[in-house]
Amino acid sequence: MQWTNLNERNVYQNPWFRVNLADVRLPDGSRLDHFVIRQRPVAAATAVNEANEVLLLWRHRFITDSWGWELAAGVVEDGEDIAAAAAREMEEETGWRPGALHPLLTVEPSNGLTDARHHLYWSEDAHWTGQPQDAFESSRREWIPLKVVPDMIARGEVPAANMAAALLMLHHLRLG
Repeated sequence: MQWTNLNERNVYQNPWFRVNLADVRLPDGSRLDHFVIRQRPVAAATAVNEANEVLLLWRHRFITDSWGWELAAGVVEDGEDIAAAAAREMEEETGWRPGALHPLLTVEPSNGLTDARHHLYWSEDAHWTGQPQDAFESSRREWIPLKVVPDMIARGEVPAANMAAALLMLHHLRLG
């Protein structure tokens, strides 16, 4: 039951993504046109301090007109190491530089539409380097007790699926 991508052509692109139109053959032999969004990888990172608090950003997403807690994240630049990109994004968006990063998980947030892969990391320590360079990314940055994360997700305070998955995995790793 595999779909086969016979050909793709670009219909739009910018520095962040490309929209392609794919000619797809279905398992029954019929064909259809399917739009595909091609994106650069995304890297995200957070830290957990000695008090088992996780560093999060409170931000508004205009596309869905929703507020929620997230990890610092951004696109991986061409030729950039993914973990280095995660560390860079965390420092730019929070003012905290992570220590050694540990892979948390990699997810495909919408694999029926896009080839995006989000690589999420965490660190057991971080040090303050100063005010965030990209403070416009969020309304505030806070250390949140990791033990309350599942309840926050249940209340809809972490609406992004990739962020919820990462935080639940981190909760499991740290608190069991």
